[in-house]
Amino acid sequence: MKKTHRTEESPLPDSAEFADSAYGDAHLSVGEMQLEDRSALRRVAGLSTELTDVTEVEYRQLRLERVVLVGVWTQGTAAQAESSMAELAALAETAGSEVLEGLVQRRDKPDAATYIGSGKAEELREVVLSTGADTVVCDGELTPAQLTALERVVKVKVIDRTALILDIFAQHATSREGKAQVALAQMEYMLPRLRGWGESMSRQAGGRAGSNGGVGLRGPGETKIETDRRRIRERMAKLRREIKGMKAARDTKRTRRLRSEAPSIAIVGYTNAGKSSLLNALTGSGVLVQNALFATLDPTTRRAALDDGREYILTDTVGFVRHLPTQLIEAFRSTLEEVTDADLLLHIVDGSDPLPTDQIKAVHEVITEVIRENDAPAPPELIVVNKIDAADPITLTQLRGLLPGASFVSARTGEGIAELRQHLSEVLIRPEIEINVLLPYTRGDLMARIHSDGQILDSSHGEDGTRVHARVPVALASALVQYGGSA
Repeated sequence: MKKTHRTEESPLPDSAEFADSAYGDAHLSVGEMQLEDRSALRRVAGLSTELTDVTEVEYRQLRLERVVLVGVWTQGTAAQAESSMAELAALAETAGSEVLEGLVQRRDKPDAATYIGSGKAEELREVVLSTGADTVVCDGELTPAQLTALERVVKVKVIDRTALILDIFAQHATSREGKAQVALAQMEYMLPRLRGWGESMSRQAGGRAGSNGGVGLRGPGETKIETDRRRIRERMAKLRREIKGMKAARDTKRTRRLRSEAPSIAIVGYTNAGKSSLLNALTGSGVLVQNALFATLDPTTRRAALDDGREYILTDTVGFVRHLPTQLIEAFRSTLEEVTDADLLLHIVDGSDPLPTDQIKAVHEVITEVIRENDAPAPPELIVVNKIDAADPITLTQLRGLLPGASFVSARTGEGIAELRQHLSEVLIRPEIEINVLLPYTRGDLMARIHSDGQILDSSHGEDGTRVHARVPVALASALVQYGGSA
């Protein structure tokens, strides 16, 4: 759907006001500028998506304005079903839509024809007419046949949970790699669902041109839908090559970080659990923070220091969600590899969520899949329950019993952050060897490495250089042997 900047008729600001505005913008952090830019984008209202030909939908850009939600409750408790629908509503609102109504159908399994059954589909059509909705969003991944059949009944655009998540990712991707990953995921999803424009999709443009042909019609005898599929596959192959090249650059940066021997921590967790807020609280950086699902898609890496002076590397990763589309896991594999290479996983849990244990389970499922695909051992995990300032006290008490080794913090108020830093100091591996060396003043490079990779216990300056008593990694201790030795 087209996006447009909101404009209002107003007189131009005078030069002083303009200067003040420009000065203010120049001092915004990158995260604040991204947030302003994202907030300035709005979907165009008033464009109806009522279908005259239900076969044309895949060839129009996804438009979400006034939506009705529908889900199938097959297992679990009523609270879990309500939580899933509430999450679907949050996803729809993040994509820029207005949620009007929600329906849940209790079934043993989704209907093979229309997902919710013919009777519920007719009821859904009545709700669409009464509310004036232009889109139906289903809480699950529908087959192409289910999408077609449901659209024929409700006569408005029907999309599923996977398409909705892909649309949000497409809106929020900012880096070249992120955009390529999302485009690849969308094409993988769209390829088996191509249909549209009725009989025009089966017309052939092929063979010898003859009297009825001409330039552009000489070809292999493909139908239009076959041509579209071939073009999509060619585009997908090109995107995979581009992502592979970007992966090589990412691997080089990751190798450089690993070589520094500073401990690496990957922040993982459910979407909107407060991962970026915690990164800012621990490092003092200004990455984008927004109360929305999937606000962060591109990994952000920052250096931070523990209370004892040791440095570590903190990486914010994309959030997970229940039933995360497999296309996204495949496309974001290079990004998710940050998880497998970490020395520690900082698993952030939203303490204010009604079902935080379900979030933990969903995150563990994705992490297990990523680790299995990379054939790597699972890094140790430290669970951090965030948003304790907004959490229910009873829920927090239950979580303290279920998660005895967890830290409880509020990234917004700062409560518990000092205790978390202390916990990290205890969890992260200390340097292995204690050394006592006399470094000449000409070896400032080695002194910098001791500061960044080790822990200085004592130091003093003399005529010949700096006497340093410290704990350092094995590799650095080997480089310092000629200036002294083990303490």
